[in-house]
Amino acid sequence: QWQTTCNNTCTGSVHPNITPEFISLGALLSDAVYFPTESFILQLEDPDCEEGSNPPCESVFSLNAEKILRQAKLFIEQKRFPFAVDNHNTNEELAIGYVLIGNGLYDEAIKHFSLLLQGDPEVVSAIYGRGIAYGKKSLQEAIETFKEALKLKSDFIDAYKSLGQAYRELGDFEAAMESFQKALMLNQNHIQSLQLRGMMLYHHGSLQEAVGNFKRCLQLEPYNEVCQYMKGLSHVSMGQFYEGIKAQTKVMLNDPLLGQKASSEYLKVKYLREYSRYLHSHLDKPVAEYNVDQDLPGNFKNHWAKHLPFLIEDYEEQPGLQPHIKDVLPQNFESYNIEVQKLICAADHLGALMQYDTPGFLPNRRIHRAMGLATLEVMQAMQRTWSNSKVRVNGKTRQMQWRDMFDIAVKWRRIADPDQPVLWLDQMPARSLSRGFNNHINLIRGQIINIRYLAYFDNILNFIKDRILVYHRAYNPRGLLEVRQALENVNTVEDLLPIMKQFNSKTRDGFTVNSKVPSLKDPGKEYDGFTITITGDRVGNMLFSVETQTTEERTQQYQSEIESIYKDLTAKGKALMLSTELGDADAVCNLILSLVYYFCNLMPLSRGSSVVAYSVVMGALMASGKEVIGRIPKGKLVDFEAMTTHSPDSFIARHSLPSVAGTFPTTRTMIEVLNTDSTSHCPKKS
Repeated sequence: QWQTTCNNTCTGSVHPNITPEFISLGALLSDAVYFPTESFILQLEDPDCEEGSNPPCESVFSLNAEKILRQAKLFIEQKRFPFAVDNHNTNEELAIGYVLIGNGLYDEAIKHFSLLLQGDPEVVSAIYGRGIAYGKKSLQEAIETFKEALKLKSDFIDAYKSLGQAYRELGDFEAAMESFQKALMLNQNHIQSLQLRGMMLYHHGSLQEAVGNFKRCLQLEPYNEVCQYMKGLSHVSMGQFYEGIKAQTKVMLNDPLLGQKASSEYLKVKYLREYSRYLHSHLDKPVAEYNVDQDLPGNFKNHWAKHLPFLIEDYEEQPGLQPHIKDVLPQNFESYNIEVQKLICAADHLGALMQYDTPGFLPNRRIHRAMGLATLEVMQAMQRTWSNSKVRVNGKTRQMQWRDMFDIAVKWRRIADPDQPVLWLDQMPARSLSRGFNNHINLIRGQIINIRYLAYFDNILNFIKDRILVYHRAYNPRGLLEVRQALENVNTVEDLLPIMKQFNSKTRDGFTVNSKVPSLKDPGKEYDGFTITITGDRVGNMLFSVETQTTEERTQQYQSEIESIYKDLTAKGKALMLSTELGDADAVCNLILSLVYYFCNLMPLSRGSSVVAYSVVMGALMASGKEVIGRIPKGKLVDFEAMTTHSPDSFIARHSLPSVAGTFPTTRTMIEVLNTDSTSHCPKKS
C-alpha cells in the first residue's frame, strides 16, 4: 500500500517493489511582544510560560496594545462592526475583537469574544465575530456560531451571508444556497450575497445562473471588479466570447489609483482576455491539429502560471474577435442522438465518482462532465493503442505516447475552466525551467488551518517523526534513545519545533524533511520527492507546508521512469487484448497505478495534476477490463483501489459508446457538450 500527494493526494496499490513514504502540504506569522493594558483580553501572558525561563516568555502576537486600541477607536467611528450597543466599553471590546480578526489573530479573537460573552451571552456582534474567527480554524464551529447569532437576531443578513460562505467552503452546495437565499430574501440588493452566490454557482458548474447573479450585482454596483471579472469569465467559459471579452476589457480599464494596490481580478484579467482570444480563434479547428502549450508564448505562460503582473516585453497580442467566428450556441440534450446521450450520461456518472467526500471540496458538475468525458476518451484511446491503432496528435498520426494519454485529460480540464492555467511545466521557457517551479500548499499558516488536508496531519506527523529518527540514527546514535522518548510525547505538528531545537541548534528557525521516491527502472536509485517545511516558534506562529520543485533534472528523471513504465504497459496491454487470464489484467492495473504514482510525484502541470491523473487512471483501468463502480471513501482525497473492482461485466458497454474524440472534435463542440443540461434526462445512480 502507498500514499502520496498529487495536488490533492493519490492512493492505491502499485507495483510491489514501490515503497514510497507519505507526504502532504502549510503557515506564517510574526514574532510577538507583550504590552499590558486595561482590556481584559489584551493581558496576553502565556499560562504555560514560566517567568525567567529560557527562551524568555513571549506574547502571542506582535501588535502592541496602543496600536490595537487606536484601530479599535477607528472601527467604532467608521461603524465597521455590526450592532453596536449603548455601552461604550462594550463597543470598544467588540471593536478590539474585530481588529484582532483583521490582523489574522483568530485564536485571540475567539478568546476575546468568548470572555465578552461570559459577561453577556446575548451580544450578537460578539457571537458573529467569534463565528468569523472560527471560519479560519473550524468551519463546523463557525456554522454553529452563525446559527447561534441567527437565533437571537433572525433578520441578520450578514450572518446568513457568512453562514452561506462557510457552507460553501465546507463543500455543502445545498445548505450554502439556502443561506444565501435567506440573506437575499431579507435584502434582494445585498451585493456581497449576490457576489458570493454567483461565485459559488460558477464553481459548481452552473454558469448561466452565475451570470444572472453577476448582472444583478453590476446593476447595483457598476464598478464591482469581482462581479465584472466573473461575468466575463462565465461568458467565455460558455463560449459567449463577445460578451465575455467586453466585460474583461471593463476590468482592464479600471486602473488602480496611484499608491493603490491592484486587485487580483485586475492582475489576472489580461491573461484571461488573451487566452479567450486564443480560444475564439481556434473555436472550429480540430483539437488534434494544434497544441496550446506550443502556441502560447513562453513568457506569457510563465507569467500566467506564476500569477505575475502582465509585464511581458515584446508581447504580440492574440488576434481580436473575428466576425465570421460565431459564439457557441446553447445546445439541448435532445438534439444529440441517443448514443451520444448515453455517452454524456456515462460521463456524468463517471465524473461524479471523482468527487471528494471530504471538507473543502465543492462539487462542480461542469468539471465532473469534462473529466468523465476525458476518462472515456482515455479508455477508447488506450484500447485503440493496444489494438495497434494510431492516434491523431498535434496534426500528426502516430502511436500514442504517455504524454498524449495525459493530454486528453488536460484538454478537457482546460476547457472546463479557462480561468486556471493548466500548462505543462516542462514546456516553459528554458531559463524559467532551470530556476524551477514550486508546487506549494500551506497546511497551517499562522492561525489558519487548511481543512482540506486536516485528516492527513497524523500521517504527515508520523512520516516526519520517522525521518527524524532516521537522521539521528545516522548522525547522533548516542542520543537516539532520548530523541525517541521525546518524540513519543509529540501529538501535534506544533509540538515538534521545541523538540527539534532542543536536540539540534541548527533548527532555531525551523527545519525541513525531504522524501525520496524509489526508482522502478533502476532499483536502488532514488529521486527527490516532496519537501516538508516547519518554521516558527509556537502555536499560532508557524508555517507548515509541503512543496515540490519541478526542475529540469528532476523532470527528466521522472519522465524517464514514466516512459519505461508506459512502454511496459503498452506491451502488456496489447497482450491483454489477446488474453483471458485474470493475472494479465492485474499486471496491467499495477503498471497503470505505478505510472500515475510517478506522475503525481512529478507534479508536471501548473494546475490540475490531481484530477488529470485521476481521469487517466479510471480510463486506463476501464480499458483493461476493470469495473469502476465506487465513490471515493468518506474522508479520503483519493483512493483508486476502492474505486475499482474486477468484474467480467463492465460498468458500461464500452464498445457501444461513440468515440469521444470523434463526437467532440473541436473546442466549440467541447464547450457545447459542457453547456448542455442533462439533469432530467440521465438516470440517477447511487
